[in-house]
Amino acid sequence: MDSSLPDRVVTDPDVARTYGVDHSPGAVAPEAFTVVRARDRADVVEVLQYAAAHRTPVVTQGARTATTGAAVALEGGIVLNTEAINQVEVDPVERIAVVGPGVVNGDLKSQLTAYGLAYPPDPASSGSCTIGGNIATNAGGLCCVKYGVTADYVRGLEVVLAGGEVMRTGRRTAKGVTGYDLTGLFVGSEGTLGVVTEAVLRLIPAPDPPLTVLAVFDTLEATLAGVTALREQRHTPSLIELLDGPSVAAIQDYGDYGFPAGAEGVLLVQSDRVGHAHEDVMAYADALTSAGATDVAVADDRAEADLLMEGRRALNPALEARGSRLIEDVCVPVGRLGDLVRAVHEIATRQGLEATCSGHAGDGNLHPCFFFDQDDAAQVAAAQAAFGEVVEAAWSLGGTLTGEHGVGTLKAPWLERELGAAEVARQRALKALFDPLGIMNPGRVFG
Repeated sequence: MDSSLPDRVVTDPDVARTYGVDHSPGAVAPEAFTVVRARDRADVVEVLQYAAAHRTPVVTQGARTATTGAAVALEGGIVLNTEAINQVEVDPVERIAVVGPGVVNGDLKSQLTAYGLAYPPDPASSGSCTIGGNIATNAGGLCCVKYGVTADYVRGLEVVLAGGEVMRTGRRTAKGVTGYDLTGLFVGSEGTLGVVTEAVLRLIPAPDPPLTVLAVFDTLEATLAGVTALREQRHTPSLIELLDGPSVAAIQDYGDYGFPAGAEGVLLVQSDRVGHAHEDVMAYADALTSAGATDVAVADDRAEADLLMEGRRALNPALEARGSRLIEDVCVPVGRLGDLVRAVHEIATRQGLEATCSGHAGDGNLHPCFFFDQDDAAQVAAAQAAFGEVVEAAWSLGGTLTGEHGVGTLKAPWLERELGAAEVARQRALKALFDPLGIMNPGRVFG
């Protein structure tokens, strides 16, 4: 790629290869692609002007934590990395932060503590994922049950379109209904419409440090009864995480986090309600005990709360330590969570695989995980078939094929079956309006 900014182009092939894949299972970098590490909006404009002139596909990426293949390089294409566009401007009066797409979610949270403010979206990868990636997938996370998802906090965007035109959407004010909601259109678009170079984020007053309850159950049915009991509480928990029996076993194999052997389910529950967190967790503990918990531990301070959450934080590395796996997300009505967990394990048994099914019980968003031998073609096929069956199961329960990870390439084959041909055609027409050359992350979402 010819450029007036040669220091932005990665010339070391070994370094460039590290930008070729995201965190999706089995991702393989193509042979030939160019990596540009943008430092500001001008760099992004130049790249997209070049791409339009040469009809070159562009894949925008941040920290590459995506799991659906949306940030994998394309043969002959440009990988446009925006991690270095990481400016932060906080307006405590308006309670907004104006940030670059490369700002790490957890770093933003840390900066806001000085202002007594908080940015609630809290993906499990908050320590590494970027705001740009969160916007691309409308990321959720551990605290969605109380606070919602990324879209609930994005007021406006600066976006560079294919060809280099810069547009702004939304507003900085608390209210605004001028024109169509183009901000909402770009949130969750997975890099198929343009490149976000700035975001206006809504902030909230910082809640109290969360306190935690850990409840252990000896049956899946009792675990789900615990979820139901929590849903009936007047004060909504800020977090309800479910670990099924195999997830608990995987975590304990990875390290001793205090979970008892043979547990069939664990619920981790938090409250951060200002002035009432301790009162809330005690009420949650009583409700969980009544629902059938065999053991309940309540944190009395932040340090104990963090200790109780360590097991949940260890889940992803524990699953990764077990070997090749296909892990994704589906979302169902909260009342059908038990049906989903049972379906995942029935599917795994039928396909001759081992599985876990854990996640965000408060909003019905779980992460089925199937383990397979990547050197065994039959097992690879079985894992792929298993995920297809999980999607069918989610639909049958009134759910959707993705709650927070997006579609990417992994889920693209099911898009039309969920939305219908007419709706997909309308969405393709919208993409063509913003990306008439079809160079923005082609082949993703729509296949």
